[in-house]
Amino acid sequence: MSEIELIIDLHIDSRRQGPGSEKDTLNALNLIGLSLDPEFKLADIGCGSGGQTLTLAQNLNGHITAVDLFPQFLDELNEKSKKLGLEGKIKTLNASMDNLPFKPGEFDAIWSEGSIYIMGFEKGIQYWKEFIKEGGHLALSEITWTTNSRPQEINDFWTREYPEIDTSANKIKILESNGFSLVGYFTLSEDSWIENYYKPLESQFGHFLKRNENTDLAKKVVQDYRSEIELYMKYKEYYSYGFYIAKKTE
Repeated sequence: MSEIELIIDLHIDSRRQGPGSEKDTLNALNLIGLSLDPEFKLADIGCGSGGQTLTLAQNLNGHITAVDLFPQFLDELNEKSKKLGLEGKIKTLNASMDNLPFKPGEFDAIWSEGSIYIMGFEKGIQYWKEFIKEGGHLALSEITWTTNSRPQEINDFWTREYPEIDTSANKIKILESNGFSLVGYFTLSEDSWIENYYKPLESQFGHFLKRNENTDLAKKVVQDYRSEIELYMKYKEYYSYGFYIAKKTE
């Protein structure tokens, strides 16, 4: 297996592929306004195995297009949605987030939890904006500094891993300069990281290594995640995911 295939294998049985929670998803949805309109259309981009997608489907009457590059995650989402009787609300789409087959103004809302970094914050906003109808909403979570200064170690790590990491004030300026008006913002709690993401992930390490015969590459994948967890536990007061909810104004 390649490294990306191993990462998918590690995450495939997880409810979430990144920090978040049902509470976070519902908080963001409430800021948009719960829609009972059966014609409401939402695209969940970078949906993974659909932790947030299922929550959205359970609280909306409309239609959700769940987009991910990896069909393994979409297969998991389809299986879960059938078990919950939500398959009529969710349509999965295997596509890249930077090459979407959507029409201009097709959606009332575009959702993305923890995945816009793949394109970059501003580039993603600029591209996805086209598919949101006038007055529609964008809701996304993005790695964000929660202080204006921080220790060199964590600053260097995140600047290297994701140069677009920034404070919420600067992220909001980017939204506003690209035709959006902020509706609401909040940061994810420690539980969204530790209880909902890191602890379930750690519980998979042993099984993952065993089924992949403890190869050097599998061990590297686990060590990389262990290092990430250690950094978060050491420096969690300096960064989190910020959840940005904005309305398209132009």
